[in-house]
Amino acid sequence: MSVAVPRLVVAAPSSNAGKTSVSTGLIAALTARGLAVSPHKVGPDYIDPGYHGLAAGRAGRNLDPWLVGEERIAPLFLRGALHPAPADVAVVEGVMGLFDGATHPSVEPGFASTAHVAGLLRAPVVLVVDASSQARSVAALVHGFATFDPGVRLGGVILNRVGTDRHEAILREALGAAGVPVLGALRRLDQLHTPSRHLGLVPAAERSADALATVTRLGEVVADGVDLDAVLALARTAPPLDAAPWDPAAEVPAVPGRPRIAVAGGPAFTFGYAEDAELLAAAGAEVVTVDPLRDEALPDGTAGLVIGGGFPEIYAAELSANAPLRADVAALAARGAPIAAECAGLLYLARELDGVPMCGVLDVATAMAPRLTLGYRAAVAPADSVLAPAGTRVRGHEFHRTAADPTSGPVPAWQWSSEGPEGFVHGGVHASYLHLNWAGAPAIAGRFASACAVGAGRSEQLHAHR
Repeated sequence: MSVAVPRLVVAAPSSNAGKTSVSTGLIAALTARGLAVSPHKVGPDYIDPGYHGLAAGRAGRNLDPWLVGEERIAPLFLRGALHPAPADVAVVEGVMGLFDGATHPSVEPGFASTAHVAGLLRAPVVLVVDASSQARSVAALVHGFATFDPGVRLGGVILNRVGTDRHEAILREALGAAGVPVLGALRRLDQLHTPSRHLGLVPAAERSADALATVTRLGEVVADGVDLDAVLALARTAPPLDAAPWDPAAEVPAVPGRPRIAVAGGPAFTFGYAEDAELLAAAGAEVVTVDPLRDEALPDGTAGLVIGGGFPEIYAAELSANAPLRADVAALAARGAPIAAECAGLLYLARELDGVPMCGVLDVATAMAPRLTLGYRAAVAPADSVLAPAGTRVRGHEFHRTAADPTSGPVPAWQWSSEGPEGFVHGGVHASYLHLNWAGAPAIAGRFASACAVGAGRSEQLHAHR
């Protein structure tokens, strides 16, 4: 099928040029005009989509060929653009520099880059240029990016961190000769700085009212400094996509009994992909949220638990203080119920985090580490688990600054050549630092939902015989 969605990709020559601020502001400005905007992010990042979603009023979604495969990029894009209702325009924020991609030896240079995704979406690119330390040289920079890859259509430039009116005039004059339209110019605004910590920006869910105020102000700044009509005109030049929207119901078989699966949420657990919960729901599960900072018990009838990533180290004391929920999680694990934990979830299930008691499901001590562990991983399951049978191959990513000794626990969850065994499989528990987007391996969601359905059925039989 052929689907037309106006769209554009926001890129930059390098990281820290202001892509997230400009993308979020663009989404907010277009939304303030009354348009339905579909927000997307290239790469595995969890935090930027949170700001995008706050600006758009609909979920920000990731587009990462490493995690889900090239063939799913257009379908997943269309899922976001058409669900829950068709969007008027889609804004896709890039990752790193325009042509910077995965460095894994199994892929070609530029794989999973912003340029790669722009090509898969047949979308024009808007280049955000940090102009704070240059004048006429900006024309050479933009000319190079416009001509480096003939498959990338550079449709315009947004100048960021411009100093004065005179500075802007020099930049515009220089770019006039380069043949790339200037869609806008934004001044240096230190008050729009977004707080960050060791893994990047502070998630929007943690900043609440402050995050909303920042997003609103970004929208006002972009509306004042960018030609939104020109941006929309460029987005409408994107041709129809010859793809069908991704349908989670077509990816997983239905399980009986509508098992209730709790998913950790709240400020401590903000990392997750929308497709994971959609796959579980498509499999027939009832997906509910539990906030480990506030809820003192799992929802009644919980048959399985998913604990994604986030910043439990920031909230370790509060998580530990919620002893009733920690005990409930430990009891769920002791019954053999399926539990899938990624990164922060692993820390929460451990015996302790930086000396503070956690759930004690895994007899493992975890702690902050001196260095950041970051990168794409190709992994294989060394043993059967509630997520995958032994031998299953997946692609994921690591993003953490904590450590847990994989030799001190039970069977490892994954294996990859560069680091050896990683994570833990213990009964119905699968805990690992590896982040996955289940859309790239939907059988994982189906297997987990099925295990929850079996466990829920056994529980019902047990209660019936009492």
